[in-house]
Amino acid sequence: MHTKLIPLRRSYFAPLSLAYALLMLPLTITPTGAASPIGKLEQGRFGNATRPRMMTQTVEEHEAYKVPPLTIELWAKVDDKSNYNILIANEMKESATHWELYTAAGTGKLCALLSGYTPHDLRSDHVVTDGNWHYVVMTFDGHEVVLFVDAKLVLQQSVIRNDRKEIIPGALMIGHAIARDHSLGCNGRIDEVRLSSVLRDISTVPTKPFEADNDTIGLWHFDELDKDSLALDYSSFDNPIMNPPEFKSLDERDAFEFQPGPSPWDSEAENLDLLPGSVDIPHGAPVMSLDGEWEMAEGGNSEQRLNGAWKDSIPVEVPGSVHGGLLKANKIPDPYTRKNEPIARKQSHKTWWFKRTFDRPPGKGSAELHFAGVGIKCTVWLNGRELGSHEGMFGGPDFDITNLLEDENSLIVRIDPAPHLPGPGPLNSFFENMNVGWAQTVTFNNVWGWHYCSIPSLGIWQPVRIVRQPRVRMTTPFVRTVDASEGTIEISADFKGPEAGWSGKLQGCIRPENFSGESYYFEYDFSSVKSDESFHAGLKIPNPHLWWPVDLGKANLYRLEITFVPKGPDPEIDSDSIVFGIRTIEMGPANGEANKDHYNWTFIINGRPTFVKGTGWCTMDPLLDFSRARYERLISLAQDQHVQMLRAWGSGMPETDAFYDLCDRYGIMVMQEWPTAWNSHNSQPYDVLEDTVARNTLRLRNHPSLAMWGGGNESDKPFGKAIDMMGRYAHELDGTRPFHRGEPWGGSAHDYTSDWGAKPMDHNLTYKQMFIGEFGMNSVPNYDSVMRYLPEEEQKAWPPTPDGTFALHTPVFNTKGGLERLQQFSQYFVDGDTMEEFIFGSQLAQATVLRSTIELNRANWPESTGVLHYKLNDNYPAASWATVDWYGAPKIAYYIVQDAMAPLMATVSLPSFQTKGKAIEMPVYVVDDVEELAGTTWQVLVRAYDQRLQIIKEQEYSGQQADERVVSVGKFTLQAEQTDTSPLLFVVELIKDGTLAHRNYYWSQFEAEPDSMLKLAPTRLEMKVAGNVATVTNSGDVPAIGAHVLHPGHLDTFTVSDNYFWLEAGESKEIVVSNPEDLTVGAWNAR
Repeated sequence: MHTKLIPLRRSYFAPLSLAYALLMLPLTITPTGAASPIGKLEQGRFGNATRPRMMTQTVEEHEAYKVPPLTIELWAKVDDKSNYNILIANEMKESATHWELYTAAGTGKLCALLSGYTPHDLRSDHVVTDGNWHYVVMTFDGHEVVLFVDAKLVLQQSVIRNDRKEIIPGALMIGHAIARDHSLGCNGRIDEVRLSSVLRDISTVPTKPFEADNDTIGLWHFDELDKDSLALDYSSFDNPIMNPPEFKSLDERDAFEFQPGPSPWDSEAENLDLLPGSVDIPHGAPVMSLDGEWEMAEGGNSEQRLNGAWKDSIPVEVPGSVHGGLLKANKIPDPYTRKNEPIARKQSHKTWWFKRTFDRPPGKGSAELHFAGVGIKCTVWLNGRELGSHEGMFGGPDFDITNLLEDENSLIVRIDPAPHLPGPGPLNSFFENMNVGWAQTVTFNNVWGWHYCSIPSLGIWQPVRIVRQPRVRMTTPFVRTVDASEGTIEISADFKGPEAGWSGKLQGCIRPENFSGESYYFEYDFSSVKSDESFHAGLKIPNPHLWWPVDLGKANLYRLEITFVPKGPDPEIDSDSIVFGIRTIEMGPANGEANKDHYNWTFIINGRPTFVKGTGWCTMDPLLDFSRARYERLISLAQDQHVQMLRAWGSGMPETDAFYDLCDRYGIMVMQEWPTAWNSHNSQPYDVLEDTVARNTLRLRNHPSLAMWGGGNESDKPFGKAIDMMGRYAHELDGTRPFHRGEPWGGSAHDYTSDWGAKPMDHNLTYKQMFIGEFGMNSVPNYDSVMRYLPEEEQKAWPPTPDGTFALHTPVFNTKGGLERLQQFSQYFVDGDTMEEFIFGSQLAQATVLRSTIELNRANWPESTGVLHYKLNDNYPAASWATVDWYGAPKIAYYIVQDAMAPLMATVSLPSFQTKGKAIEMPVYVVDDVEELAGTTWQVLVRAYDQRLQIIKEQEYSGQQADERVVSVGKFTLQAEQTDTSPLLFVVELIKDGTLAHRNYYWSQFEAEPDSMLKLAPTRLEMKVAGNVATVTNSGDVPAIGAHVLHPGHLDTFTVSDNYFWLEAGESKEIVVSNPEDLTVGAWNAR
C-alpha cells in the first residue's frame, strides 16, 4: 500500500497552541517522536511498560497523527472497570481530529471516540479490563472505524465527517486525554505503541515487539530511557510522511504524496516509422444503439413492472430526462417559467421506470450492454433477469449480456428517487434548510437549490449501446504529444485476449481533421504470449500543425484511426477512431519564482508561457438538454469573447463528449473538476467517486482542450482518501496534465467582495492575484429574456415583490438577500424606476466589476498568470453571474469583457470610481498577448470626457517595438477641477501603423448624480445593412456611448461581431451580424 504524505500546512489547522493542554497536566511537551516521562518504567508485555498514573507520555503534535488512513496498535493491561481508562488519545476532545481508544466506565468494554465524525462514540461489546494483556487495534480510513482485540474484529462502524467542528492542534497522549474542563487517565499498563499511515492487516497476534517499516509514523517500546529520561521513538522516521523531502512547488509535494503507480508512458516506447499516404482502416465489431423512443412510467414495484402491462406509460426520448419527458407529454407545466419549479421538483423524489424492446443485435462475439450515463441510481433487468444496480450519474452501468439475448428482448430500468437530506448535513451553514442529498451520491449539484433552481436531475441522459466484443480487445487508445515543434507523439493502448496468447497486425492512419494536409500510416506486427498486453509506440508527424488556444493560433486537429486484425480465418476486428491535437501543456512558477506552498500557475502551451483568459462553465440544464446545438451556441460565443479556458467546476459534471469535441474545435482549454464541492468528497461514496474518476479520465484524456484536472469546488480541506485517489489516477491513467486538489488552492483565489460581500466596486480596481479561478457580479438577464419567464400579470408590475416570480428567479430564490444586492448595485447607476432601467443598471454593474479585475490582472503579467470570471452561462433562467443568460442571449458585460480580453489592447488603471473633485493619476498600459506590435509603430491615445461629452483632456503616448507583452507607457493625470463631473468618461485607443487596432472606454463617478449614465448629451445613429454587414454611423455632434445593434425577439440566437461600443461623432463602424433582418440600432445616449 502506498504511503501518504500529509500536507504540512499550518494554515489548515485552527490557530490554537498547546498552552491550554500544558496548563492542565504536569508534563513537558517534547520534540516530535520523543516522549516525556514522569516516574519509572514497569514490567510490560515485551520488556518494560509505562504506567500512565505514574508516567504521562506525550508527544508533540504532528499532522501525520491526524489524517487517515491510520492504524493504532498497542498492548494494554487494565484491571479497573469502575472508571474510564484512556489507552491513547490524539489532541483535545473538542478537536475535530481528536481520536482516542478507551475502556468504558462500569463495563470495561473497548471503545473509540472520534470527535469530528458522526457517530462519534463507538462502543464494542468486548471487555478488556480483566487484568490480562490484550493486543488492541484501531484502523481508520476516513470513512470506517474497525476495532480489534487480540486480532479479532469487535466493532466495524461507518462514520461521516462533520466539517463544522473546529480543529484544535494538540499533543498525542499515551494513557491520558484532556478536554477543556477535565482530564482522564488510565489505571493500568501500556506497552508497545505503534502508529502507521496505512491500514495494516490485523489477522494474527504479534509474538514479539513491533518493528518499524516505511509506513510507521510512531513506535514506542518503553524498554529504556535515554540520558534525558525520555522514552524513545523507534520508528526512526523512515516514513517520508515524517521526513518529507524539500519541494520547490505544491505540484512536487502533491506528486510525492499521491505516490502513484506507473503512467501509460513509463514503459519504453518502440519507435515506429510513419509512411506517407492513407490506408483504409476496417471497422470493428458492430454497435447497436438503443437510443430513441422508450416507455416511462411512475412508481410500482418490480413484480408489477416486470410482468404487467405498462398502460400508464408515456413515450419519452433517450437520451433525455424524467422531467423533459413529463414536460413534452404535458404532465407538468414549463418548469423554467413562473413559479413552476417546485412542481417539477416533486418528480425528482419519485421512482421512475423505463422500458425498451429490441431485436437480437447483429454480429458475433460477446455482447456488452453499456449505459453512458444514468441519473442517479438505477437497477437494470433484461428479459426479466436482474443484471444489477448502479449509482453515479457519469457513466455506467455495464453488463455482459451474451447469454441473455433472445430474438426479441425487453430492457427495463428503474431509477430511484433523488436522495433528500436536510441541510446543512455534512456541509457548511450556507446550506441550512436546503436539500444536500447530492453530498451523499455523485451527481451535479448546481440544480439542488443553492443556485437558481432545485430540480435534481433524473433520467437515462446519455446513449445506451450494445457492443459486440472481439476475442482480442483493444481498449482506451491514448495519444500524447512529446515534442510539439518536432511533431513527436506517442500512442498507448491496452489489449486483452485469450489466456494462451494471440497475434495479429496493428494498423493506424493519421489524417488531418480540420485542415488540409498529408496523411500517414503505420503497420505493426503485434503479439502476446499472455492475455493482457500493452502497446506503447513513438511516432513523428512531419510538418506538424499544432493545436493552439483562442488568440494564439489555429486549433488544428488530427484523427487517428487504429485497428487490430488478429491472425487466422474470419478474424474478429477491433478498431477505434480518436481526434487529437499536437500540443503540450506544462506548468511553470508565476514570474519564474517557485514557491513550495503554491502550484506552478503559469500555463506553458507548446513552449509558450501564456496569461490565460477565461470564464466559468455551468452545467446547462436541470432537464438534461445537452444538445450539440446548445453547446455550440455557447462555446462559439466563448471563442468570440476571447475565452481561452472554461472552468467546468466541481458543482457541475465531467462534461460530455459533445462539449469537449467543440472545445477541441474552437480552441478552448478546459479546467475539469470532479463532481465534489465544499468538502463533499468526505461524505460522497468513495467507490462511486472512484468509478466516476476512472471512467471519465479514460473517456476524456485524448482531448487537446483538456488542460487540467481538479479535485472540486471551494473545498477548504481538500485532503483524504478521495482526493488522493483523484491525484493518483491523474498520473496513472493520464500522466500528461496537472492535477490540483481544489479550486481555489495553492495560490489561486476566488473573490465576491463586491457581490456577496456587498462592498463598493472600487475593490475590483485593486484586486490582483497570482491566478483568479473565480470572481464575478450578479446581474439580471436581458429584458426580452425576463419577459419569457415572468407571468403576464407581473410583466408590467414594478418594483418587484420579494415573493414574486422576479425575486424567485434570483440566486437561492431570494432567501439570502439576492434581490437586495441586485438593487444595491443597479442603483449605483440608475434609480431603477422601471424594470428596463433596473436591468440596465444591474448589467452595467456586472460589466464594471468584470472588466476592472480582468484588465488589472492582465496588466500585471507575469506576476498574475490568469483570470477566469464567473461565469459564461446559466443552468436556469434567472438573475446570475453569467454574461450569457440561460436562453443564450449575451448581456452588456459579455461585450465589455470581449474588449477587456482582446489579445491586443491599451488600458488605464482607475484609482477609484469616486474621484469627483479630486486629482487623479492613472497608469496606462499596452497588453500584447501575441507580439502584434513587434516591428510596428504605435501610439496610445487617452481622452477624458465630461457629462456633456466634451473632451476634458487628451494625451498621446508613442512607441516603437514592444519587446514585452505588457508595456507601461506612462500616466494620465487630471487636476481636481477637471474631475468635477458626473459621470467622468475615458477612451483609450491603440493605433498600430496608423490604423485603430483597439478601443476601450471607461465610466466613473456615476454615483454622484442619479441616472447620470442616462443623462449624457444626446446623439443620433443611423444604420445601413448590406448582406451580413451592418454599418452604424454616428450622425450627431458628440460620441455615442454603448452603441449597439440588436435583433429583438431573437437575442438568444443573434450574433454580432462587436456591440456596446464607443462611436465618435461622424464615425462609422462595420459589424458582422448573423441575421440582417429586423435589426434595431441604439446607444445609451441615442435619441
